[in-house]
Amino acid sequence: MTKDKTKTHNIDAVILWVNGNDDKHKIKISKYVDNKNDISLTKFRTRFDQVNEIKFTIDSILKFAPYIENIHIITDEQTPKFLKKREINDYYEKVLIIDHKVVFKGFEEFLPTFNCRPIETCMHRIPGLAEHFVYFNDDFFLIKHTKPTDFFRDGLPVLRGKWLKFDNDIFYKKLKKVRAGHKKAQQKSAQLIGLNKYYNFKHTPHPLRKSTFEAYFQNNPNIFVENIKYKFRSENQFTPQGLANHIEIKNKTCTLISELELLYMRSYKKPLFLIKFIFLLKGNRKRFLGLQSLDQCPSKTLTFLTKWIENRLN
Repeated sequence: MTKDKTKTHNIDAVILWVNGNDDKHKIKISKYVDNKNDISLTKFRTRFDQVNEIKFTIDSILKFAPYIENIHIITDEQTPKFLKKREINDYYEKVLIIDHKVVFKGFEEFLPTFNCRPIETCMHRIPGLAEHFVYFNDDFFLIKHTKPTDFFRDGLPVLRGKWLKFDNDIFYKKLKKVRAGHKKAQQKSAQLIGLNKYYNFKHTPHPLRKSTFEAYFQNNPNIFVENIKYKFRSENQFTPQGLANHIEIKNKTCTLISELELLYMRSYKKPLFLIKFIFLLKGNRKRFLGLQSLDQCPSKTLTFLTKWIENRLN
């Protein structure tokens, strides 16, 4: 492999993963849920259930971002099955399993957690993590070759999104019930930095700098603890990657890009022929693919999507 001349620093990848189908995980989570019936609800299960997307995520990084040095998977005493197979371990030598206890060292009283935001708040504490890293969700895939400059330019993160007003500044949104959703958590991160609007980032990879987290949380330890104490999502939490983004924006240490280069789906109610048409029309033009809640995908649609990704990776 020829050396990428655009790469001037090491870049790692970080992925959060949980196998919610694991019986041990189900037993563990049941101890902290007030209403045990909630565990079987679709809206509850979809944050934990998976259909082996993690393999596609890792394979897409290896194929389309070969300059990534290490791929860190943060998980709770679990390892994806395909990584346990000795005969393919050499192919995945870049992949490192990081347990929750490692990143929560010194704050073990907040474990176990079933909430991505505390884990994201602690992910910069991975031992040996590169200063520059890209955070992936486990339902996110690269589908086209990337360069280091797609994520960092002159050592500074490339942020994809757009500016939006706070919900409290939009009359009709004031009337809506407050949810512990993604946009609300982004708004809270902007408010922590003292901004009067927020930079809305979508379901794309997040280029981040370890030192940005370290500096902020060293100066604001109470905010760090407040964000990691919730076992399940709370409207009081902020998105740590949103916090880092807004710090970079305020310090003018980033590049802002409105073009997402993203093909994204979170609902699979469309007819299969229409989904096929969307992928035929847009699949070759986009660099990133986000498929949220694949566990809720109809079987025929799931078969099409997994085959489509496999073909891209092969």
